[in-house]
Amino acid sequence: MLLHAGVVGAWWTPPTASLLVWLAATYAIRMFGVTAGYHRYFGHRSYKLGRVAQFAMAFLAQSSAQKGVLWWAAHHRLHHRESDREHDVHSPNRRGFWWAHVGWILSNDFDDYDTRAVAEFLKFPEIRWLDRHHWVPTVVFGTTVALLGGWPAFLWGFVVSTVLLYHCTFAINSLAHLWGTRRFDTPDESRNNWCLALITLGEGWHNNHHHSPGSCRQGERWWELDITYLALKVLSWMGIAQDLRPFRKAVT
Repeated sequence: MLLHAGVVGAWWTPPTASLLVWLAATYAIRMFGVTAGYHRYFGHRSYKLGRVAQFAMAFLAQSSAQKGVLWWAAHHRLHHRESDREHDVHSPNRRGFWWAHVGWILSNDFDDYDTRAVAEFLKFPEIRWLDRHHWVPTVVFGTTVALLGGWPAFLWGFVVSTVLLYHCTFAINSLAHLWGTRRFDTPDESRNNWCLALITLGEGWHNNHHHSPGSCRQGERWWELDITYLALKVLSWMGIAQDLRPFRKAVT
């Protein structure tokens, strides 16, 4: 909530071309951390990383201030098991838009998570440490922006950028189960939404994702832009990301 209040500072620090570059760059790199790190790697294991790259991806993801990677992945896996049913942690069809968008995060009911849901990562002490101290990457990122660009860059490249990250990420939980088209007859209300896909680097192809949750690629058709997948494809050419799992076609 403090970050939301901090956005008011933009009234006295209007954007310039350089500040908008700070905003766009810090938003894009951390959104990639959310989509490629929190979601497709720790949430679904849709590709493989070495141990050093795994830690770096977790660090980048947590710079977005969306808690620890194990917390994030455990709750996301629960969402997929119970999608739009009674025990879904953030279904707009069960508890309404506000709850799905941000209410469940503000609630203290979900501060903990079932470690059994992410058991494969518990063998990595550095990941457990990072998950417990989830604020460290956020502080490091914000401090680095402030040191490099001063107060204006901190405001636009950290405060405003982080708030935008929050709401664009949360829109997948809320809007992507209410607004869009359904190509696949999944047992939930997931939707494909091109607008959300653009602002979340491909996450808006949400019905595709619920049809094939283990796929590294969420844009099934050639015209469904999935920037996260394209970036991971480049990392695979560099030998960093490996074994990108393909999209599961519908049974005909």
